[in-house]
Amino acid sequence: MFPSMPQDDPWDADASRDVARLTPGRPKAGMYGAVPDEDPDERPGPGAPDPDEEEFEEIEVVPVRAKLSVAIGGFAALLAAALLAGTLTTGPDVRMPYAVVLFGIQLLGLLAWTMALNPPAASATAAVVGVAGLAGCYLVATADRAGLTPLLYVTVAGFLAALIAQAVRAQDRHRIGDSWRTTLLIVLGVVAYAIPIVLSRQPLGDQAILVCCTGAGLALLVARLTDAVFPKPRIAAQVPRGAAGIVLGAMVGTFATAWLGSQLVFPFTPAKGAVAGLVAAVAAILVDLAVNFGEAGRRLAGETPTFWLARHMTGPLGGFALTFGAAYLLVHFYLR
Repeated sequence: MFPSMPQDDPWDADASRDVARLTPGRPKAGMYGAVPDEDPDERPGPGAPDPDEEEFEEIEVVPVRAKLSVAIGGFAALLAAALLAGTLTTGPDVRMPYAVVLFGIQLLGLLAWTMALNPPAASATAAVVGVAGLAGCYLVATADRAGLTPLLYVTVAGFLAALIAQAVRAQDRHRIGDSWRTTLLIVLGVVAYAIPIVLSRQPLGDQAILVCCTGAGLALLVARLTDAVFPKPRIAAQVPRGAAGIVLGAMVGTFATAWLGSQLVFPFTPAKGAVAGLVAAVAAILVDLAVNFGEAGRRLAGETPTFWLARHMTGPLGGFALTFGAAYLLVHFYLR
């Protein structure tokens, strides 16, 4: 009988290390050892981009059109001049001509805002809001007592009537929940142009309009002219505006109204004139800038851009509408 060979000798750790040294290319045992290595031909080279890195699209820088900036600034200056001329030539018995001029500006703003904001049932909404604007001008010009109460009633009635007009057709009705704020902005913007008639019938109202319109008009004009020459640093790549024009416009408007405050009668002072002008300038510039951001958003979303004439008038028209609201608050809460 041959001696039996041992069958259960353990495989010690030293033998395992010896085998590993003899076969260096063999993958280690374990859960990752069964996964084959990546093909060397498919590995990216040292200069190739990492496929795991997220790729970003290049941001398009919208160029600033100098002639267009000058034209928008000129429109803002002409609008301010028309409003100031109407305010200075309005007397206790000649308010209706001023109301007619303001109604014409209301129609211009209504056209621009309706095309830019695109509310449901745009034609019906514009017709209703136009009637509300006309009613507002007539009521504040013929009321026995000057105040905002008629304008508040007209605003509420015009807003509700516009919503009813939008609810007539089914394709417009489903958009009311998302667009009622847009409709309210259009109504408020149109009715706000009747505030100068109210202020012209109150103490300090004419002077407040003079200061606020001067500050807003100069701010918009200087900001746009600066953009035509030096549109830097850019507010955003998609917005053709420069921060230098925004700051310089507000400064020039404030300085001019501070000088006006020194020329007007009590209670105006250079300090109060500067504060009123600064509020008006900032309000007008912010609305104008908001319109630019809105158009940039529409462009990035792939929506149809607003008609060019309405697109460029929306900013100054909206800026003066907010300026009139600020002027009324300044008269009743700051200048008294």
